[in-house]
Amino acid sequence: MMKSAKNYLKMATDPAASEAANSLINSDLKEIGDATMKLANHVIQLGVSGGFVTTVLQWFACCAAIYLLILDKTNWRTNMLTSLLVPYVYLTFPNWLFGILSGDIGKWITLVGVILRLFFPNHFPDYLLLPGALLLLIVVSPSFVAGYVRAGWIGVIICLGIGCYLLQEHIRAAGGFRNAFTKSHGISNTIGIVLLFVFPVWALIGLV
Repeated sequence: MMKSAKNYLKMATDPAASEAANSLINSDLKEIGDATMKLANHVIQLGVSGGFVTTVLQWFACCAAIYLLILDKTNWRTNMLTSLLVPYVYLTFPNWLFGILSGDIGKWITLVGVILRLFFPNHFPDYLLLPGALLLLIVVSPSFVAGYVRAGWIGVIICLGIGCYLLQEHIRAAGGFRNAFTKSHGISNTIGIVLLFVFPVWALIGLV
C-alpha cells in the first residue's frame, strides 16, 4: 500500500508528466484563441459583406442627424450651417425607407407640401422647411445620385466632410473643446455630432 502511494507521488511530481500536461493546456488555449479569432473574422465579414452592422450604424447616423435637426429648431439655435444635415440624412437614409418615399407616396406628400407652401404659406410652418427639402431631394434625385453616390465612396466622403465641419463649428461656438463636452447643452449636441462619424467611418473601412 505504501509502495503504491510512493509511486503516485512520484508520478505527480514527474517533470515529464508535468511538461506533458502544460503542453496539453497550451495546445487547448491555442485552439481556443484560434477559434475566437475565426469567430471575430466571420463576424466582421458578415457585418461588412452581409450589411447587418452597416445597416444598424446607418440607422444610428440617420437618427443622430434628425436629432440634431430637431435641436436646431428648439434649443440649439446656432449660426452653424445645420442645413447640411439634410443631405447627410439623405445619404444615410435606410434603403428600404428611401425606396418607399421615392415612389408615389413621397411624390404625393411632396405635392401637398408644395401646394401648401405656394398657396397657403400661413398653414406651412417654418419647421417643416428642412423636412420638406429632404423629401423633395428624395423624390427628384436622379438614379445616379440615388444609387451610385448614396451607396459609394462619394457619399461616404460627403458624410465625413459634413461631420467634420459641424464638429469644428460646434467646438468653436462652445468656446473650446472642453466646453463642448462639459456644458449641459453642449454634451448632448457633441454626442449627436460624434455619432455622425460612426456610419461613414465604418462604411469607408468596408469599402477599403
